Amino acid sequence: MNTENTKAQMRKGILEFCILSLIDHREMYVSDLIEELKKGHLDVVEGTLYPLLTRLKNAEFLSYRWEESTGGPPRKYYQITEKGKSFLAELQITWTELTVSVNKITKPSNI
Repeated sequence: MNTENTKAQMRKGILEFCILSLIDHREMYVSDLIEELKKGHLDVVEGTLYPLLTRLKNAEFLSYRWEESTGGPPRKYYQITEKGKSFLAELQITWTELTVSVNKITKPSNI
């Protein structure tokens, strides 16, 4: 079994949650998101991020605004919507329940 593939699948599974959490703190440009995700040791490329942002926008969890750039094309800044905040709250509850369960199961004392 390929460990790297399993780890990649686990990271992909929580990427929406991480992106919504970051944008909930402040509106963000794609390069800001990539930088913040890297700080958390989640290396994500634009080719992965753009389709995910589009899906979140189409689900009305995110909106965006264009801002002119002094050194290039206009930039798209993403904001979380009220619907996105509600979805994020549900994800937070699920994440908390999941981490408690996984930690309980994987503790060495349970073996």
